Amino acid sequence: MKARLILSLISISFFFGSFTFPVYAQNQTAQDTTKTPQDSADVEKVVIYWSEKNAVGVNLNEVAFVNWNAGGNNSISSLFHGEFERNFKRKLTSWKNYLSLRYGLNSQQGQELRKTDDQIHFKTTFGYRADSVSNWYYSGNIDFRTQFANGYKYPNKDAAISKFMAPGYLLIGVGTQFSHPDENFNAYISPVTEKSTFVLDQRLANEGAYGVEGAEYDDDDNLIKEGKKVRSEFGFLVTSDYKTQVFPNVNMNTQISLYSDYLNNFGNIDIDWQLNFDMKVNDFIKANIGSHILYDDDVKYKEDTNDDGELETLGPRVQWKQLLGIGFTYVF
Repeated sequence: MKARLILSLISISFFFGSFTFPVYAQNQTAQDTTKTPQDSADVEKVVIYWSEKNAVGVNLNEVAFVNWNAGGNNSISSLFHGEFERNFKRKLTSWKNYLSLRYGLNSQQGQELRKTDDQIHFKTTFGYRADSVSNWYYSGNIDFRTQFANGYKYPNKDAAISKFMAPGYLLIGVGTQFSHPDENFNAYISPVTEKSTFVLDQRLANEGAYGVEGAEYDDDDNLIKEGKKVRSEFGFLVTSDYKTQVFPNVNMNTQISLYSDYLNNFGNIDIDWQLNFDMKVNDFIKANIGSHILYDDDVKYKEDTNDDGELETLGPRVQWKQLLGIGFTYVF
């Protein structure tokens, strides 16, 4: 697993590093130069169309006890995160690129090292508007999500319940996008979106995990047909992103995605909603409070209901993750 995690990190770094090179090249070549006489001298006007943002950091939490009568276990947790943006805007054209990487670990006395957070998220949106005063763009969007390493239903580590590209989600669509002039609010509407769910681990695919078609067995539990590793859907997608400053040094960012499949229970909506508050202590130390809610009718909840050591498949459930952290963040 460690080797796969390292290879995944190297692959992501190589990909985004190779993507960064043309950004700087564009900074040098994509520019308008106009010369006007002023005091018998030429004045050169340079317009840079590319903008970028990079932020990397680590959040830490540690608890230690020595002769503590009330009891407790020593623990330490860390969350490594990075966010990268590469955006292009020129007259009628807009192209936004976003990459988010997160990986968290927890070590507690008497327990093995456990994963607490794991995310790879890449999104790119290209837009073209009819005139320079309109805030509406004809738009195309690609959204990809997966994770680095295996996930488990702790304390059971005999069989992973998730892996790299199990699941993986890819959404490709075209539609229209509204972009606020200050770029603190964006809304994307796509009536034509293809959603692919990947479960590239055959064992999980045979179990029908994350909505893919499971394996077929005969009456003696002999395998007849392997489960499918890819599930495709075609539906309607709406996303929104809003950023604002609620108090001095306190910024709020909320993102929501709503998707419904035309062919399978249209009107049954998959929800992905994130709400984050970033609190700045100084240029390097920041605190974060976050909430992440997921609901996907195709993702079934699993639980050992009869204490036999086997996970039983139940119905879909609302998934919720809450985050609270303080740590070091470097923006460049």
